[in-house]
Parts: sequence; C-alpha cells; structure tokens
Amino acid sequence: MSLSKYKEGVVSEVGGVAWIALGSNLDRPLFQLRRAARQLTSLGTLLACSSLYRTTPVGGPPGQPEFLNGVVSLRLRPSLQQPEALLEVLHEIEKRQGRDRRIRWAPRSLDLDLLSLDDLVVDGPILWLPHPRMMERAFVLAPLCEISSNWYHPINHQSACAALAELSTEGVRRTSLPWYPS
Repeated sequence: MSLSKYKEGVVSEVGGVAWIALGSNLDRPLFQLRRAARQLTSLGTLLACSSLYRTTPVGGPPGQPEFLNGVVSLRLRPSLQQPEALLEVLHEIEKRQGRDRRIRWAPRSLDLDLLSLDDLVVDGPILWLPHPRMMERAFVLAPLCEISSNWYHPINHQSACAALAELSTEGVRRTSLPWYPS
C-alpha cells in the first residue's frame, strides 16, 4: 500500500476499521479503561476487544506503576473514517480523562494510540499509520494478536503474531479483568 491510497476528503476507499491501543497506569487504571471503552463504542461498532494485560512500563521515568493495556477494533462511523478526524477525537477522550502530555512516556491516566486504520499508510507531521513503534512493543502486539491474528503490517507485510513471536514477552501478563462494554 502506498501513501497515494490516502487522499484527504476521500472516504470511499476506506473500509473504516480501526485498531486502537489503550493504556493506563494512573488514577485507577481499570476505571480509566472501562470509561474509555464506553466512549470508544460511541465512535462506531465494536468489532473486537482484547483481554487486559498488566505490563511493565517501557521508556519514560523510572519507578512508574505497571500499566493495564488492551486493544479494540471498531468499524467507525463515516464521519470518523479520515485518520486525522479520528486522532482528534482520541486526543479529546484522553484530555477529558486527565491525560497530561508534557513529558513523553510519563505515567498517564489514559493513552489511546491509533495503531491502524484499514491498511492506510500515512506519514505526516502529527499522524503516522500504522503506528511507527507498534511492531516493537509486546504490550501492543499481544492484545492485537489476540483479537486479530490475521492483522498484518501494510508496509512490511509481517503479521502481528509473527512480530510478537520475535519479541520478549517478559513483563506482559494477560489478566481476566472485565473491562469492555457488554
């Protein structure tokens, strides 16, 4: 897939399926993720929701608490099928839940990462699709592989599960915590 598939204002080429990673390690993380999941379901139809994973923080200041991480897949409403529009809504949800973006990789109440939108490839000033570091992060790939074992990277064509098999999963533990809307 080339960048030429994505053209501003063209929705007809987009099927509207987004994969979004969620994470929290502040302000009652389970509560934060449950609240975010409810808000995400208002953006379209929930197709799949992973288990939650307890994960050791990667990067950022030392001594921060463990994260809870998960991934959801949504079929988006037509008005949100442009990646910039979706990213804006995700940032607004984070802000409403107390996200502070002053320090990169700092502890946070909510982190919503747009991993992928269909098979679009976007390389822009504020948005990159697929997410530029997702294939290096077991805490993203484990839940993604759980709900979409056939997801593949549109540039290198590697599946999420194949990429996960190449990484250490130490510090990534699946939980049985219920968190998604029923």
